[in-house]
Amino acid sequence: MVYNYDTPDEYNNNVQRISTEMGRETTIGEIKNNPLSLSTMFHKIFKCLRKYMRFVGPGLMVSVSYMDPGNYSTAVAAGSTHRYKLLFSVLLSNIMAAFWQCLCAKLGAVTGLDLASNCQKHLPANLNIFLYILAELAIVATDLAEVVGTAISLNILFKVPLPLGVILTVVDVLIVLMCYKPNGDLKIVRWFEMFVSVLVILTVACFSIELYQVDIGSTKEMLSGFLPSREVIEGDGLYLSLAILGATLMPHSLYLGSGVVQPRLRDYDIKNGNYKPKDIDMENNHDKYKPSLEAINSMYHYTVAELLVSLFTVALFVNCSILIVAGATLSPDINGIADADLFTIYDILCSTLSKGAGVIFVLALLFSGQSAGVVCTLSGQIVSEGFLNWTISPTLRRAVTRAVAILPCLILVFVAGRTGLSGALNASQVVLSLLLPFVSAPLLYFTSNKKIMSVRKSSSPSSYELESLNGSSENDNGSSNNELEVEYEDMSNGVCTTILAILSWLFISGLNFYLLISFSQGKDVHL
Repeated sequence: MVYNYDTPDEYNNNVQRISTEMGRETTIGEIKNNPLSLSTMFHKIFKCLRKYMRFVGPGLMVSVSYMDPGNYSTAVAAGSTHRYKLLFSVLLSNIMAAFWQCLCAKLGAVTGLDLASNCQKHLPANLNIFLYILAELAIVATDLAEVVGTAISLNILFKVPLPLGVILTVVDVLIVLMCYKPNGDLKIVRWFEMFVSVLVILTVACFSIELYQVDIGSTKEMLSGFLPSREVIEGDGLYLSLAILGATLMPHSLYLGSGVVQPRLRDYDIKNGNYKPKDIDMENNHDKYKPSLEAINSMYHYTVAELLVSLFTVALFVNCSILIVAGATLSPDINGIADADLFTIYDILCSTLSKGAGVIFVLALLFSGQSAGVVCTLSGQIVSEGFLNWTISPTLRRAVTRAVAILPCLILVFVAGRTGLSGALNASQVVLSLLLPFVSAPLLYFTSNKKIMSVRKSSSPSSYELESLNGSSENDNGSSNNELEVEYEDMSNGVCTTILAILSWLFISGLNFYLLISFSQGKDVHL
C-alpha cells in the first residue's frame, strides 16, 4: 500500500504512526530506510523546487543592477591594473549588496510598500522631498551609464556614430515598458521578468564563452584573488576597490529590490481571499495593501532564497568574469596597458584572441546595457509613484529620464568624443557613491522600526473588516478605535541585524565619501 504525503503535517503524522507501531521513538536511520519516508522526502524536495521556480524573476531583475556598464568600467580598470588581485573587492561588494537587498525584500514583503512609498508615508514632507530629489538624481546618473554603455556597444558592433547611438537609446525599451503593468495581472509581470531574464542569460552565456577562450594563466593565482591582499588597500588599489563598491551598491537597486516582491505576495492574498482589490486600489498602486502574515510566512523565504541565488551566481559571475577577462588580456605585465576603457578591451581581445572574442564581449555589454536600462526605468517608475503618490506612464517616464541623461552625453560626445563618454561613465559612478548613504539610511530606519514592521496576526480582524464593521481604521500606533482587539507580530530587525546594518552603512558611507574626497583633491583614480 502506497501513501502520498503533501504537507509537513501529514509527514509528521506518518513518523508518529511508525513510532507508535514500534513502541518507541523512531530514529533518523529507520525513517530513511522506510520507503514511505524516502518517497515523502523526495516528494517534499520536488515540491520545494517547483515552488522555488515560481519565484524566479525578481532576483534576476535585481542582479541586473549589479552588472551594468558602470560595473564594466570599474572591473576593466581593476583587472587592467591589478590583474586578479581585486576579485576580493568584487566578492566583498557582492556580499554587502546581498545583505542590503535582503533588507529591501524584507521591507517590501512586510509593509507591502516599496522604499519610496514608505518614505512618503512615514517621513516628514520636507525630508521626503529632499530624498526624492536625491533618488531622481541617482536614477538619472544610473541611466546615464546605460546610455553610455549602449552607445559604445552600438558604435563597435554596427559602426553607429556615438551621437546617433546616444540618441537611439531613447527608444530602445519603450515598447516593452508600455506593456508592463506592475499593479496588474501577475502573468504580465512574469512575462516582463522573463524578457529581462533572457537578456541576463545571454550576458552570462557571452562571458562563459569569453572565459573559455581567454588564457587566465595560473588557476591558483586567479583563485587567490578572492582572498584579502595588500593590493586591495595600497595605492590606487584602494581607490579601485571603492569604485567597485560604488558601482555595485547603487541607490536605484534599493528601490527596485523593495518593489519587485509585492506582486507574488499580493497574488497569494487575492487567491486566498485575504485581499480584494478594487479599481481604485490598482489606480493608487495598492497603497493600502499590506501582506498577510500567512502570505509572508509562505513566500518570504523563497523570495530571499531566489534573490541570494541570483546575486551569488549571475551578478557575481558576470562581475568576476569582466575583471578576469580584463586581467588576462589588459594586464601591464602582458600588454603594457595600465589605463584601459571599454574600447581598449575590445581592441585587445580582437588582436590577441580573435574578432569573435571582441564581438562577444561587446554583445555582453549590449545585453547588460539593455536589461539595465529596462530595470533602471522600472526603478524610476517606483521612485516617482512612491514619493509623489502619482502615476506617470512608463513611456513618458522613460522619455524624460533618457532626455536628461542624453543631454550631457551629447555635449561630451561633440566636445571630447570617445574620451567624453568614458568621462561621463566615471562621473556617474561618483554621483552614485555620494548619493548612496542618504538613500540607504531610510531603509535601515524602516526595517528596524517595530511599528512599521509589524504584521497583523491571522487570528485578528483585518483593517478592511474593521472598517466595514465600525467605519474606522487602525491608529498609527497599531491599536484600533473599535472594540475588536488586533494582535500584531513584530518582524523588525533583531539586535544583531541592526548592529550589522549600522556598521555596514558606516563602512559604505565612509568609503564612498573617501572616494569622493579623493576626486575633489585631484588624485588620479583609475575608473
